[in-house]
Amino acid sequence: MAGIDDVAQRAGVSTATVSRALSGRGPVSARTRERVVAAADELGYVVSAAASSLATGRTRAIGVVVPFLDRWFFSTVLAGISDGLVRHGYDITLYSVTSDRDERRRVFGDNLRRRRIDAVITIALDLDAEESALVRGLGIPVVSIGGPNPLLTTLTVDDRAVGRVATTHLLDLGHRRIAHIGADLASEASVPALRRRGFDEVMRDAADAEPRFEPADFTIEGGSAAATRLLTGRTRPTAVFAASDEMAIGAILAAREAGLRVPEDVSVIGVDGHELGRWFGLTTVDQFARGQGGRAAEAVLAEIDGAEPERRRGTLPFELHDRGSTAPPPA
Repeated sequence: MAGIDDVAQRAGVSTATVSRALSGRGPVSARTRERVVAAADELGYVVSAAASSLATGRTRAIGVVVPFLDRWFFSTVLAGISDGLVRHGYDITLYSVTSDRDERRRVFGDNLRRRRIDAVITIALDLDAEESALVRGLGIPVVSIGGPNPLLTTLTVDDRAVGRVATTHLLDLGHRRIAHIGADLASEASVPALRRRGFDEVMRDAADAEPRFEPADFTIEGGSAAATRLLTGRTRPTAVFAASDEMAIGAILAAREAGLRVPEDVSVIGVDGHELGRWFGLTTVDQFARGQGGRAAEAVLAEIDGAEPERRRGTLPFELHDRGSTAPPPA
């Protein structure tokens, strides 16, 4: 079996250069890296994870904790994290948690400590004080996407501003009877709560506004059910702002079932930048989910390399894309 010395000899470089080139960490020219990779491929050389761990003290594995695996936003963010980590020779150890308190305690208090990982990334998790303390007590870098947490390095879209942008777009078109579909959650710092707060603030300041709220579970089915209740009521809204694109797509389908045209009879706007939105002509506030994962990977790798943690919020971009599912209200 070929070793690192064989690769170095074949490529005409030192073993240290081989190590840097194959790990993706450290200064190596593009031409040299290509020569080393070609030599490793020819010899069938693969870096030993165990040997690398012993030499560097790193496992080259990052723990990623998510509340859902079967929803577009989380799988897309995870793909962005994978892009960033795999490129630098890191593996992902995945943990899925629900709202069950005992299960969360096992993950944060036991599983993360038992597995050897170099850092943790959490995606849209609303951690309480005990969970935050457990995660910080791991003694390794922790980066949180979404779920604002003053105790952790947090990368998040300003979801309150997202809610304001979406609602203002509808008001500027002339709508006053606007309904919001979102999650009815107790936590004031959660992503759904912040989007709803932005909606409430703008509607409160608008003249003659008639806001409504309908809870849903951030799925197409949930959005469809909520929109059906709104659109078959006595006073139908002229516009719907859904806190996710999946719920917005559900709202479009519900409108079609009710015999309504989008946007001629009812306007619909969502949040996410879901790839299906293009096929539905959905106006959305794109939060660049895959890019969020890439930014989190960059942040956690920087902290592993010794950068100071940054306690930051509202650093991720978002952008309104008008694709045609919104228009002025019917006369």
